[in-house]
Amino acid sequence: MLLKDYTHLAISSVVRNRFRSILTSLGIAIGIAAVVLLTSIGEGINKFVLSEFTQFGTTLIGINPGRTTTHGMAIGVFGSVRPLTIDDAQALKKVPYARTVVSAVQGNAEIESHRKRRRTTVYGVGSTFPEAFSLSVASGRFLPDDDPVSARAFAVLGSKLRKELFGDASPLGKRVRVGGHRYRIIGTMESKGQVLGVDLDDAIYIPVARALELFNREGVMEIDLVYSEQAPVDEVVAGIKRILIARHGSEDFTITTQEQMMDVLGSVLNILTFAVGAIGGISLLVGGVGILTIMTISVNERVSEIGLFTALGATRLQILGLFLGESILLAMVGGLVGLGVGFGGAQLLHWLLPALPTHTPILFVVLAECLAILIGLLAGVLPARRASRMDPIEALRTE
Repeated sequence: MLLKDYTHLAISSVVRNRFRSILTSLGIAIGIAAVVLLTSIGEGINKFVLSEFTQFGTTLIGINPGRTTTHGMAIGVFGSVRPLTIDDAQALKKVPYARTVVSAVQGNAEIESHRKRRRTTVYGVGSTFPEAFSLSVASGRFLPDDDPVSARAFAVLGSKLRKELFGDASPLGKRVRVGGHRYRIIGTMESKGQVLGVDLDDAIYIPVARALELFNREGVMEIDLVYSEQAPVDEVVAGIKRILIARHGSEDFTITTQEQMMDVLGSVLNILTFAVGAIGGISLLVGGVGILTIMTISVNERVSEIGLFTALGATRLQILGLFLGESILLAMVGGLVGLGVGFGGAQLLHWLLPALPTHTPILFVVLAECLAILIGLLAGVLPARRASRMDPIEALRTE
């Protein structure tokens, strides 16, 4: 039996029972559509979060006070945690390959100007903050490189806060109260939008020393170090540890490289994508059971046909291939319909909800269709095997 004969017989059988074939393929179509749609959402979120996370560059190292890992023995008073200070940040400028070091404090305070007042995020940072985090100044300038311990009372407004307080008027040179203290506005920032849920435009930037005083803190919340491209990360981390241990007496701080952040984040997002894909896979399992049921019914209905094929010289292998071909055809058609529905649904969802990113990799499309064909093959094995083992004489007697 030639391949075209297999194809003709499989198609004619599927078309002859078109209503039943449509319902059978529908189960696979729903499963494939669910897998494609859910994995598109998961992959879209994955890419969105990673792009948001890396827009500040990939050569950033964060240093936080305290350790997030435990040791195997108690170290008594030597385990006390010292806060990270502005002087620590200044000392870290000596780390090999260090380009920029920024100490940061964050809090919430009331802002007042021209009888307008509201609460917003206050960032206490250094003069190199825009360089470290790839931000741009829209007008004026950013905080000057003053003595970090006794910086002047200057402030820089985020674009959203500037518009709310001053409208279209220029705020440069005007005064604003931050937590009751007066600051002179020397610049405004370009719009950056939200980054991982944090609105950088609805903020005000002041010198870190004054932020420590405003929030009554002993130390900074974080020190960020940007190192040169192509620099050995291990050597940079070792330099940070060496300097801070010499200053603190122990390793009472946590160093997190951008690579470590990306690995952890990538692992979490990959698990998320796999989980949502597995949910869609349940529908595929149901579709596979549907094909198994329908093919079993088809074999029972076509016993005499099987006997006739065998009497005309068809081998068991050819009978097996005939019914497997029908099963694969049903799954393949259902898979193609499911791919169209899933891809179209992902695009429609993104159009209706622009904030929800979706991304459908071509590899996912190919794998989904291959999975549909595989399910059709597996679901058709038992009915096809039963058909190929029928006794031709007994099969013809059923006519």
